[in-house]
Amino acid sequence: MNNKNIIISISSFLLFLFSSQSFALTHSWDAIAQESYWLQLGHYQAAVVSDWKSEVDEDSFFLSPNGKRNPNAELLATIAAFNGENLSEIERQATICRFPARFNWLKHKIKNNWGSLDCPELQQWQSALDADTITLVFPTAFMNNPSSMFGHTLLRIDAKDQTRNKELVAFAVNFAAVPDLDDNPVTYAYKGLVGAYPGRFSLMPYYRKVQEYNDLESRDIWEYQLKFNADEVERVLLHLWELQSVYFDYYFIDENCSYQLLSLLQLANESLDLTSSFPMQAIPSDTVAALKNYDLLQEPHYRPAFGTKLFNYSEQLSDEELNIVRRVMDGEDLNISDHKPEQNAAILEMAYEWLNFKSQEQGLSRETVVKRSTQLLIARSKIKLTSPFLPPKQPLSSPEQGHASSRLGVSFTHTEHNEKRYNLSYRLAYHDLLDQSSGFIPGAKLSLLDIETSINDAGNTRLEQAYLIDTLAIPVDNRIFDNWSWGGRMGFDRQADIQKESGRWFTQGGYGKSIGDPNYIQAYMLGAFELNTGDITDNDFKMGVGSELGAIWKINNNNKAALKANIMYLPDSDVDYHYQLDVDWNWSLDRNWALRSKVRYQKWRAEDTILKFTLYHYF
Repeated sequence: MNNKNIIISISSFLLFLFSSQSFALTHSWDAIAQESYWLQLGHYQAAVVSDWKSEVDEDSFFLSPNGKRNPNAELLATIAAFNGENLSEIERQATICRFPARFNWLKHKIKNNWGSLDCPELQQWQSALDADTITLVFPTAFMNNPSSMFGHTLLRIDAKDQTRNKELVAFAVNFAAVPDLDDNPVTYAYKGLVGAYPGRFSLMPYYRKVQEYNDLESRDIWEYQLKFNADEVERVLLHLWELQSVYFDYYFIDENCSYQLLSLLQLANESLDLTSSFPMQAIPSDTVAALKNYDLLQEPHYRPAFGTKLFNYSEQLSDEELNIVRRVMDGEDLNISDHKPEQNAAILEMAYEWLNFKSQEQGLSRETVVKRSTQLLIARSKIKLTSPFLPPKQPLSSPEQGHASSRLGVSFTHTEHNEKRYNLSYRLAYHDLLDQSSGFIPGAKLSLLDIETSINDAGNTRLEQAYLIDTLAIPVDNRIFDNWSWGGRMGFDRQADIQKESGRWFTQGGYGKSIGDPNYIQAYMLGAFELNTGDITDNDFKMGVGSELGAIWKINNNNKAALKANIMYLPDSDVDYHYQLDVDWNWSLDRNWALRSKVRYQKWRAEDTILKFTLYHYF
């Protein structure tokens, strides 16, 4: 072989070698860019018009111009920046300190000699947090706020020297929508549904969130310490650092507080995939259950709301003692010689707590409240006894033990006219008064997108109902709280018409009172109104006024029965009124399975009686 052939052979071999290495390296980057942890670091989800799309909507989060839709391009841009390509050393370090979670993972993944994190601001932030563990916090539902009707989740960063008494001064991590302050509740709800608000992570003292949820909104709080080791806690917090200055489009149903917290927590280690099971909605109680399924939750701690504690105290006082409390709150001095020391202590404590609750609820004058509260505290301090009140009992079931929020049902229906129909129903979320109560607020109902279709023996299909929203809150009156009940629903159903059932689109609302015990037998009555249109009204708009009343009997943990009736007068219609009577029974077979039967009698232009049996699965 001559020299020329030798040179050609060597050149060919080197070209082959470098080409092979380049091909292998390229495919190595491709493989890393498709790893689940890199996709989670970038919050990438499978997209329709492209392979991937990040849920982060802040351009500064991406180093590549195509980074939002191309995890491969973002990976190569990140590695180039960490290598310092076309960057000064100051710019390189600034990029590393902007993305410390990416830096640590990639350094371990590709074994590059990039040095260690040298980020004074990050280290100062970590020192201030002094994180030891992370606690998931779940404030229960608040029916008077559209954005909080499902509950909420946030995180508490527990410091290394933290004790139970220091929890309130710990840091809390919250993800929430940033609304326009001028928006009314209807606009707020609409924008939240369509993702028109930015959502951001924020860090604040935990006592501020306790004051907001526990005190001002009187929502019970459940706290679950997470089973994360020190390295896992650090990974979560490093990614939180990356997210502090970015925003996400906020959606009430899916990309909400609970979903984004899961997307943060799953960065603790590469084996976690917490968000993929929530493609359509992320209800807070479901996301808590997802963490439980990964065995990440310690036993919860229960923090009763201000109102819960106040009601508990009142239940330990007699009617006479409560009347004395009212007079003491109004400024009357307590004659301590008339009562035992334990009674005096209880009266003064109750008066102090009740006065502070009313000051927050009713916005009483600070000057009046502070003066009287101080007098009550001074009087109480003179009685050298510990508190005579027993604390509220923790509910038997915590939120993650309740049924799943979505529901699928199959039914058999028989009508008075011997028509048989086979029904399929689906509810997006999340609880009604006949569902098993464990883990949910008694006397509260909220259903979103509750749809039912049917087919008869002849193969004819039709839409039976489509409730966009169906809500009912029936808190009972007691000796210290004057509660009002309310309800509303909007959607489509069918009403008894001559020789058929005709459809109607409607909006209903009502306001009233409830009595009884939500954990046993409860009854309610609402003054109601409605607006109807559709086939049943010949496509005209017809208004109705009337009333709705009902009773729910919790027979035991697995069985409930209910009676509901409504009558509506139609002043400008071809019929004077319409009414409906329902008798229901629900048997919960286990947490996520139930059998339900219904007998319905209804009248509009004609009368009809319906018998229905349903098997429900919650998921």
